Amino acid sequence: MPRESKLKTPDWILKGGKKPDKKKTEKTFKIKECPKCKSDDVGVVLSGSDSEEGGGREWECHKCKWAGADIIEKELSEDEFMKYLDEKGEEVA
Repeated sequence: MPRESKLKTPDWILKGGKKPDKKKTEKTFKIKECPKCKSDDVGVVLSGSDSEEGGGREWECHKCKWAGADIIEKELSEDEFMKYLDEKGEEVA
């Protein structure tokens, strides 16, 4: 016997209202920092990235030459990111 599936009409349609606005999600910016010297001049080490240890990512700091997997990741709002760039002395277009 075929099964009947019923779809439930959303409450906002039944109430005759507008579709609720999704919360405006603020854009976030992700930065990575060296755990040793706090520099953001880090990159992924390409050699050995397919290692037997589960293929975990290895990172390297270009400033102090630290290498490892315990990188610091930060998520900043747009305002925090602009302040971060100002403090670094980066020119913002």
